Amino acid sequence: MTTPTPTRSAPLRRRAAAGGAWLYWWGGVTLALLLYGLVQALLLAPTEATMGIYYRIFYFHVPAGITGFAAFGVNAAASLWYLLRPRKAADALALAAAETGVVFLAVNLITGPIWAKPIWGVWWVWDPRLTLTLVIWIMYVSYLVLRQFTPRSELQPRLAAAYAMFLFIAVPIDYMAIRWWRTQHPQPVIFGGPNSGLDPHMAYALVVCLLAFLALMATLMRFRHRQEMLSHEILRRQRAAALKES
Repeated sequence: MTTPTPTRSAPLRRRAAAGGAWLYWWGGVTLALLLYGLVQALLLAPTEATMGIYYRIFYFHVPAGITGFAAFGVNAAASLWYLLRPRKAADALALAAAETGVVFLAVNLITGPIWAKPIWGVWWVWDPRLTLTLVIWIMYVSYLVLRQFTPRSELQPRLAAAYAMFLFIAVPIDYMAIRWWRTQHPQPVIFGGPNSGLDPHMAYALVVCLLAFLALMATLMRFRHRQEMLSHEILRRQRAAALKES
């Protein structure tokens, strides 16, 4: 049995080191944004007159939902990229984006009932916005499950990409749900018409929290994409070594 020479593994080590350096400095920026957003949301943003302290969940609930849908947008774009020009990098990005989006949308679905209980008196209502959001989360979980249990082949990422393009159709429908139908869910406070809008200090806190969540999304997505690409490279080298030995 032969041992791989250092020169063969050097490019892989350099690639891993470069990706690690990026995660270190970007992770620091993300942590700073998250801490600043936490201070803005819990301490500096004014208290809402009607809902009181419960309104502060807004600064986590809304950014989590936007970030989750942004990740699904990246998943759809990477899936289209793969369908047009099949590349492992595109498939890895689609997978990383879907996993990240599921996490953030789960945060959105968890914080929603926590906010709803003291304000509406119930944990959940089956209105269009809430129901669609839950259905979208389940569909993307099914996308990940299907990827996990489908045998690896050239056809697997293509089927996943086509399915992802189909899933993303539900995202703009969910966004428009509170504009098209009267629901229990509050009407939009941003881009919702002449009577919508936020106090400038509240808007500032929301933007900071959204930027923090988007930065965290980019960090998690980059880490997962790097991990998937390194996994592909290791698998390729293992197959090449097995062919040489045979």
